[in-house]
Parts: sequence; C-alpha cells; structure tokens
Amino acid sequence: MWINRLARLVAGMIFAASLLHEAAIAAGEGLYQRASGIEAYLGVVPAEITKGHKPTQPQGPMHGGVPEGGYRYHLVAAVFDANTGERITDATVTAQVSGLGKTGGKQTLDPMSIAGTPSYGGYIALAGPGVYTIALTITRLSASQPITLKFPYEHSNR
Repeated sequence: MWINRLARLVAGMIFAASLLHEAAIAAGEGLYQRASGIEAYLGVVPAEITKGHKPTQPQGPMHGGVPEGGYRYHLVAAVFDANTGERITDATVTAQVSGLGKTGGKQTLDPMSIAGTPSYGGYIALAGPGVYTIALTITRLSASQPITLKFPYEHSNR
C-alpha cells in the first residue's frame, strides 16, 4: 500500500537526518537547516509514490491529487522548535524552488500526518538534474517575523 511505503520512506529520511543531526548543525547545510529558534528537515520523493492514495480514504487525495505534467516531486518538511525539540504544528509553511536560472512561485505546504507524525507537504516541479535552492518560509502565530531557511538540493534523475 502506498501510504506504508511513503511512511517508511519519510520515517527513514527523518531517522537518517536525526542520526546526522549534530553533523548537520555543525555544517549548517543540506536537507537540515536551523535559524532563529527553528529547525527543519526536508525530504524530496517522486510524486508517483503518492499516486496510490485513493480519494475514498478519509483524508481524500493528498494535497488535492498529483498535479499533471512531468518532473513532479513531493516535498515533505518536518519543522521543530529548536529550543524544545517539539514539532511545530501551528505555522504556515511556504516553499519556493529556484534553480537553473529560474525562480518558481511560492506555494503553501499543507499540514499533513505520516504514520501519526505531523509535518508539511506539497508537490513541486524540478525541471531536470541540477542544483536547486528550496526556500522554506515558516510563519508562526506566536512570532512577529517569518523565518526563511534556504536548503541547497542537488537533484538527479536516478
């Protein structure tokens, strides 16, 4: 079942990221970023993994269904309070992908739960292999300013 595959994949990515947590803090790069009291981990998987999600399931099609067109991927963001380690579930999270000389539009990521773990997600387009920047803007209800984290992401068609 697709939800089990997606849950295992995301859980594996988050587990791997947590194992590299200290190294990521020291390096400050990759699919982990920390700034202004916020920590975030990103995962990028092919959108095909989510295609098996049946609309008859209680939550309906994930993010309104897989968009038409090629080069579609599913972006998952796990966002934490850096001081407490607690997941942030009261934020608006937007993503903007830029690379290959183009900057995409901003898109609001949907709150979602995978295997009972809260995160944010949505579909993104990547035009092909290359180096991209994925900018996450996190706006918390309790904060006066949004926080933007920029993630370098190297994409290949493997």
